[in-house]
Amino acid sequence: MAQFGFENDIQGILKLDMPITNAPMARWQRKASTSTSSALPSPGKSVNLSLTTSKTPSKTPGKNKKCTPSKVGGDRFIPIRNGQQLDVASFLLTKENEPLDPNNPALENQKAWSVSLNGYAVEEAKILHLGGKPLNAPEGYQNNLKVLYSQVTPSSVKKTRYISSVPDRILDAPELRNDFYLNLLDWSSRNVLAVALHDNVYLWDSTRGEITLLMKMEREEDYITSVSWTKEGNYLAIGTSDFKVQLWDVENQKRLRSMTSHTARVGSLSWNDHILSSASRSGHIHHHDVRVANHHIYTLEGHTQEVCGLEWSPDGRYLASGGNDNMVYVWPGLGEGSIGNESQSLHCWSEHQGAVKALAWCPWQPNILASGGGTSDRHIRVWNVNSGSCISALDTQSQISSLVFAPNYKELVSGHGYAHNNVVIWKYPSLTKVAELAGHEDRVLNLALSPDGSTVATVAGDETVRLWKSFELDPIKKKATRMMKSTSSVIHQTIR
Repeated sequence: MAQFGFENDIQGILKLDMPITNAPMARWQRKASTSTSSALPSPGKSVNLSLTTSKTPSKTPGKNKKCTPSKVGGDRFIPIRNGQQLDVASFLLTKENEPLDPNNPALENQKAWSVSLNGYAVEEAKILHLGGKPLNAPEGYQNNLKVLYSQVTPSSVKKTRYISSVPDRILDAPELRNDFYLNLLDWSSRNVLAVALHDNVYLWDSTRGEITLLMKMEREEDYITSVSWTKEGNYLAIGTSDFKVQLWDVENQKRLRSMTSHTARVGSLSWNDHILSSASRSGHIHHHDVRVANHHIYTLEGHTQEVCGLEWSPDGRYLASGGNDNMVYVWPGLGEGSIGNESQSLHCWSEHQGAVKALAWCPWQPNILASGGGTSDRHIRVWNVNSGSCISALDTQSQISSLVFAPNYKELVSGHGYAHNNVVIWKYPSLTKVAELAGHEDRVLNLALSPDGSTVATVAGDETVRLWKSFELDPIKKKATRMMKSTSSVIHQTIR
């Protein structure tokens, strides 16, 4: 019986039903005594002094509001924490700013005791511990944010375009005249490339790879200044240094007529159906009706120096001209009134600070004209002919000798002289750079686009013609074969 009585005594002690006489004063008792002492200060001491000397403030610092809402049904959620976690959290908060000595051997002992007593290390303890597994989403639930940000967008799966940095073919062009103001290259709708080499005109059939000598000047001191194909590609107009414009039947290799009206070399030509426009160093622009004997029908006067750029719009409504006087003119078509003097021009722009040779009309926007300036200007400017305003201007940091629009990808291609001697592809209308085609060792003089729009031909002062297949409609299929090609594998032949 004595044994059972001893066990009952032990159980009574463990239950802590009786107060412990040797235990320190409880927290509520300390707070009560403190508040009493602060409410009744001793004589000779101020209230402020008694408040500052108290060890425990009446409220937790930094918290003036009650921790638990006074009303039932408040929206604040306080997670359940057991006593051990709360004590550990208090310990971590009070010790977080104290420096730790990693070489202190007592740290290992403390960690071992913590793992033995609490089941976890103090450093790994969490102030808030949320237990339990998350609930499963109901059937058919879909996270809209996940769909928005994690799905593969069409732009990311879009096939990348491959633009080769190596020309597809190189043609040697010996005795090519390195003159910025001449237009010595043109590509016909029948896939025939015409190239003027000093006093000769050569034809290169891109389909069959054949080269033909079309004509040669009679006098050695004369040279070819410009070439231009008709829309059908069966006739070629040739401007010469002896002030003439020759018309050739390419299929029969026969000269049809030689038209004389200029007083200086004819540096630029452009066709509009049966009307051939020619511009010379005198600054005059002549319209020729090739169907009649008296071919010279109109003269446009506006430029004060050599006209080096001439281009009819695709719909035949406008004629653009650029000259060494840094001017850009836009003239109306023949069916929109008489033309005879400078006042008949629709627009006259003087924003360029260098010679304007590069002119290009946008095929899918007939009212858009792009122009490029020479060494002292270096700007590409895009004009709206309807409003007469400059839509955008871009400094290319290099002389611009030629421009052409590439409709397959709605891009603008520019040929450059000093100081880069390269070809640049620009996205239209943003004019952001897409690619640079380098390889010419001298300034690029002219550009010409193939009839299918997949290839651009460039001729430069290094006496080479390079063909760049940069605008193929489906370049991905040929990417693997292009990657296998090296510079040495480029087809290289002479133009004559």
